[in-house]
Amino acid sequence: MLVDVIKAGVVFFVAVVVQTAVVSAFEPLGGSADLVLVTLTAAALLRGSIFGALAGFYAGFLLDAANLDTLGVSSLLLCLAGYWIGRYGETTGRDRAHAPLVSIAVVTVLYAFGALALHAMLGESVSVQAGLRALPAQILLNLLLTVPVYALVRRLLAPRGTRLPIKDVEFG
Repeated sequence: MLVDVIKAGVVFFVAVVVQTAVVSAFEPLGGSADLVLVTLTAAALLRGSIFGALAGFYAGFLLDAANLDTLGVSSLLLCLAGYWIGRYGETTGRDRAHAPLVSIAVVTVLYAFGALALHAMLGESVSVQAGLRALPAQILLNLLLTVPVYALVRRLLAPRGTRLPIKDVEFG
């Protein structure tokens, strides 16, 4: 159990560092991918709602600290996202091959609207038009990241002795 927690901590730390240093700098279609959200979705689908909520809080805290944003905003949003994706995985989604793709599409939209609403409630200036304009690109880029990230997270964080429908992707 302790080894799984340490592995998850390292996985999310690396995801936050790569997100802030590399991924967020590229906006190929007018939006940028969210590696932390994709990683959290994969982990929550594999491990469940409690693991997803705790991992989301941890990843959100690291993300806010790395970006020097308002502390707690990403933690709240990612905690909720991790919990609900974990519930989907526990109830119906874990045995379905399309679950990661459906989860990413839905959680990307809900995360974007939640971020806009939360920033507006905090009194920060937000551009709803810019957020909505970037949303299709974010969905597409997150979907492109889903299969490789899910395969990697499944290899690192999947519970022992479980059979999952998506086979490991082999390149080369």
